[in-house]
Amino acid sequence: MTFQDFKLDKTGDGLLPVVIQDARTLKVLMLGYMNREAFEKTAAEGVVTFWSRGRQCLWTKGETSGNYLHVVEMFADCDSDTLLIKARPDGPTCHRGTVSCFDTPENEGFVRELADVVRRRREEMPDGSYTTKLFIKGTKAIAKKVGEETAEAVIEAVDGNRERFTYEACDLIYHFLVLLEQMGVSLGELEDELAARHR
Repeated sequence: MTFQDFKLDKTGDGLLPVVIQDARTLKVLMLGYMNREAFEKTAAEGVVTFWSRGRQCLWTKGETSGNYLHVVEMFADCDSDTLLIKARPDGPTCHRGTVSCFDTPENEGFVRELADVVRRRREEMPDGSYTTKLFIKGTKAIAKKVGEETAEAVIEAVDGNRERFTYEACDLIYHFLVLLEQMGVSLGELEDELAARHR
């Protein structure tokens, strides 16, 4: 994709609106604008750079805070007049110190964030981590924990105890994420399979 592929005659200022989304959690982080130079710098360096309408200059997000946005994927919209960038943020995106410039629910996308933590635990295997201990024990032990947590969630559901069910369901999801990582299966792959079945 190149900057000339976009149809910017509607905007009047020749600027491309850019939506930034966390590639891991899928949370929408911010909206910015790019001119040709900002777009080409972003594409070349893999770090999001905008055109600041207020200062009338290029602005690499994170150049003062250190909270850079690393490009993972870029998508043009159906009208070729807006860009979506899935990025990996180094820290809070908003100048207020919040994850997003939009006040969406704080824990939105946390399951995906937790899946990423589990992945890093498997890569780094830090001492003292419960997740590390599970990976050391292997597939059989992890699968057994998933079975135990499933049974506990089912018991609370049958008893009609919503609070306890929620607690046990969280245990189940965590251990299931560990099993997914152990098996090398991502949440994205599950989504693909479920979508294929739905169709």
